[in-house]
Amino acid sequence: MLTRIKGLREQLRKSERRVAEVVLARPNQVLNFSISALAESAEVSEPTVLRFCRAAGCSGFRDFKLHLARSLATGVSYVHADVGPNDSVPDLVVKVFDSSIATLIQVRNQLDMKALQKAIRILSAARKIEFYGQGNSGIVAQDAQHKFFRLRVHTVAYSDPHIHGMAATMLKRGDVAVAISNTGRTIDLLRSLELAREAGADVIAITQSGSPIAKLATVALYADNAEDPEIYTPMTSRIAHLAIIDSLAVGVALQRGIRFTRELERAKGILKHKRVDGDD
Repeated sequence: MLTRIKGLREQLRKSERRVAEVVLARPNQVLNFSISALAESAEVSEPTVLRFCRAAGCSGFRDFKLHLARSLATGVSYVHADVGPNDSVPDLVVKVFDSSIATLIQVRNQLDMKALQKAIRILSAARKIEFYGQGNSGIVAQDAQHKFFRLRVHTVAYSDPHIHGMAATMLKRGDVAVAISNTGRTIDLLRSLELAREAGADVIAITQSGSPIAKLATVALYADNAEDPEIYTPMTSRIAHLAIIDSLAVGVALQRGIRFTRELERAKGILKHKRVDGDD
């Protein structure tokens, strides 16, 4: 929740931003605040506090406090520790692995299960699924296509903005475009999703909460994290996106039932002939 608020901070109104600053500075104290106490502390009105709670993805102040309490109680404390030039190999390994573990737990705890269930239903009924992503997210899109083509759905992955822009115009009702973006602010990707919606297709976004792409999506699955992409190429965000896609793929496979599982096992059996037998 705190990471989500940090990501939203610059998009909030000035008065709502004051509420965010109080929450970020004193999250444990805020748990014991009434709505009037938080409003007084931030020097804003109670309706402003409610608008802030809704901007953070909560239905109201009570719901916000529940999410904040759950985040503080079950989340792994994330301390952003960048790898430095003087770090030893053991040090850099610990930092990289700990950052990945913390991000996965953080994203798992904040993931909206109702949104995930809705996304699984949409994908299960899809006639065609297209995965869009650029740069590092383009690699994730390819991985998603690799997983979903085995689910007996026509799937493609596009990372070229010219191609996914043209492809989006040819989608129809019953098709799905899955957008993967760490920032959720890529102009070309946003335009392609607008074209997909105009064509009647559903859009599932895996991105930051409150981003333009999230707002455009039929369903948005948030992967907020504290990674700074300006320092190193995104790593933990990519791992979080892959985990969400794995959850979607497994959900769709289960939705399709036992008959599909047997067909998938037969398809995987073909791979046995592509491997050298072991000694045992």
